[in-house]
Amino acid sequence: MTFSFASPWWLLLLLALPLQVWWHTRGTHFTNAVLRFPSATSLRQFRPSTRVRLRHVVLVLQILGELALILALARPRSGKVEQRVISEGVDIVLALDVSGSMQAFDMGNRERIDVAKEVTSQFIDSRSSDRLGMVVFAGQSYTQCPLTVDYGILKNLLAQVSIRMNETIPDGTAIGMALATATNRLRKSTAPSKVIVLLTDGSNNAGIIDPLTAAEAAAQLGIRVYAIAVGVTGRAPIRVRDPLFGERIEFMEDSINEDVLREIAAITGGRFFRATSQTALQEIYREIGMMEKTEVATLQIPRFAELTFVFFLIPLGLGLLIVGSLLRFTVFRTIP
Repeated sequence: MTFSFASPWWLLLLLALPLQVWWHTRGTHFTNAVLRFPSATSLRQFRPSTRVRLRHVVLVLQILGELALILALARPRSGKVEQRVISEGVDIVLALDVSGSMQAFDMGNRERIDVAKEVTSQFIDSRSSDRLGMVVFAGQSYTQCPLTVDYGILKNLLAQVSIRMNETIPDGTAIGMALATATNRLRKSTAPSKVIVLLTDGSNNAGIIDPLTAAEAAAQLGIRVYAIAVGVTGRAPIRVRDPLFGERIEFMEDSINEDVLREIAAITGGRFFRATSQTALQEIYREIGMMEKTEVATLQIPRFAELTFVFFLIPLGLGLLIVGSLLRFTVFRTIP
């Protein structure tokens, strides 16, 4: 709680009150005597009357009245200054590849999909005031989570993402469809920055929309695409589950079309990244986070209310001045 005055300049009038007291006492001490006494003995027989002893009451009433009026004009108040944080967040759609090749375990002996989910979860934790959504894709694409600020729900839906989704959607890599679905989620966004983070380990081999056509549509809506290619170059080990012979390990060739991903990023004003390890992927997401910062401003809102007793100061001050004037011209009237 803070105490202040709405019109503090009126308090400068307080400087005149000591001068007024000085002037009054000066006039009292230097008034010439008008009665003569034959001796000091005769003078000692006289005692100051009650009227004389209370002669300063008029000054006191006048000073108090003026003080009350000055305080009323200064308008004392109490309250506090509230700070309100205003942020303009970024709308981000995370497009995650769940095709069968994401089972390759070439990132620290872990499957690509598991590393991608872990790093994506960390990226979600690093954001604030942003709306985040998620699109998953293989041979087709669909929205796993619409844009939301409830990061808890988003992370729960991220945890449900797995390669087994291919049991309900065909396998393959429909990059164009993924971009189109993500763009549709951002189509009506009014955020100052709209972003798609596309993570894939393959080339477009499914879907009816060409990736570059989808990129051009995103660019027209002011959407930037950060394209991330995951996986080592060359051959990568992958677990193959055979219903007859069980699980076995095979090696698959790198099928990422970097040229297309680079062009997608260039068309939309984004960037292309290549992640061959979990550390590299974490650094990429950190860099994206730095490029897509949330604008935050602090607005200070003063909330003050004038103190209740202020409304009684004006009648109190006027009353004291009137009483003082009446006493001056009646009880304490001086005769020249």
